[in-house]
Amino acid sequence: MQDEISMILQNALQEYIRLLKESSYFEAHEVLEKAWHLLRKAGHPLKDLVKGLINGAISFEHLKRNRKNASLKARKVIASYERHKAAAFGDIEHCELFQEACGMIEKLKTRYQEVF
Repeated sequence: MQDEISMILQNALQEYIRLLKESSYFEAHEVLEKAWHLLRKAGHPLKDLVKGLINGAISFEHLKRNRKNASLKARKVIASYERHKAAAFGDIEHCELFQEACGMIEKLKTRYQEVF
């Protein structure tokens, strides 16, 4: 089961990164959320980092849609990412993909520096 979860997580992270590059933030969130449900159910140690990345993507969806209070919502949602991002730089499974995903979120934060 662990090998299956690992493969699903790897594929989800690769797709998440691709979708972030396309500014498809909601879709990126959806892809990673499917993997997160499996991680959460299995009590996987990376579940919080994955949830942080999910919230990181959705914060940029708020900004993309430019709805009322989008900046406030984006800052609230990204807090989960901020709490857990350091885990991507430890000795973890798929660390390169996690680091690339975090790098994408950091680049987006720079693009929206007036919000963050």
